[in-house]
Amino acid sequence: MKEIGGYIEFENYFGTVYHEGAVPLNCGRNCLAYLIETEGIKKIRLPYFLCSSVKNVCLKYGTEVGYYPIDEDFRPIIESPLAPDEWLYIVNYYGQISNEEVSFLKQKYSRVIFDNSQSYFQRPADGVPTLYTCRKYFGVPDGAFLYTSQRLTRDIPTDESFERIHYILGRYERTAGEFYKESSDNNHFFADEPIKHMSKLTADLLRSYDYDRIISRRTENFKLLHEKLCGKNKLKLTIPRGAFMYPLYIENGAEIRKKLQQMKIFVPTLWGDVFENCDKNSMEYDYAENILPLPTDQRYDDDDMKYILEKLQETGVL
Repeated sequence: MKEIGGYIEFENYFGTVYHEGAVPLNCGRNCLAYLIETEGIKKIRLPYFLCSSVKNVCLKYGTEVGYYPIDEDFRPIIESPLAPDEWLYIVNYYGQISNEEVSFLKQKYSRVIFDNSQSYFQRPADGVPTLYTCRKYFGVPDGAFLYTSQRLTRDIPTDESFERIHYILGRYERTAGEFYKESSDNNHFFADEPIKHMSKLTADLLRSYDYDRIISRRTENFKLLHEKLCGKNKLKLTIPRGAFMYPLYIENGAEIRKKLQQMKIFVPTLWGDVFENCDKNSMEYDYAENILPLPTDQRYDDDDMKYILEKLQETGVL
């Protein structure tokens, strides 16, 4: 029976979701799980430069996992031919791989999955299953989108987010440190979660954003940092539309990360599992340790980017 009246709940929004038409799911790793089930994926080749959550999804569903290295520009190096039934999983690190390149790889290897978790505003290449995650870009506790021509024939439940959004609301009014554990716990929550539809709350929030402003702000922030840091950055970068973060690769990145943290500039260590799974002399280990993903998101403006640059100058980077 429908409820009418009583106290007013969270507001409904009526904007458009950026990825209208994609399959809305509860998390990025379950986009892969969805593909494994619908495509019947038995073998997959993953980059070494990747967190273990992707591998764990594959093993959970009985998919055989192989690996490949990447080059210094984040492109895959495929040293041996793929098996006839093997899929190639490509990660778009920092939005540096274009759709033209993906289409070429699709033509060459046939079975390709494109992970756009770090390039939310890059539309999918034609005919390439492509996944996106929402938490890296917006203040939501979950949510992901998958472009695929296949659909699950079984019913799946709809996620609920209200019990996991507390840390996001908390940081809105207080400091990040007070809610860091909740944020970390939420990241680990999805390890054993089954495939679900995106929650009603997350879907509603995703209809509230001014995407044009967000894309513009992220792009401009990336440009501003790149203008000042490209001479120090060991990476050759293109400027992505609606950038994820600015990857600053320097020799003493791990040391600078600690100094920035003391200055209340929080720079994550991405793909920390590489430290356990890759040799210390490997490029993957070096990238995980010394690339500083500097924040460029829509919370910040030119003055904030200049502040980051001032603090980098204090550390001796500039």
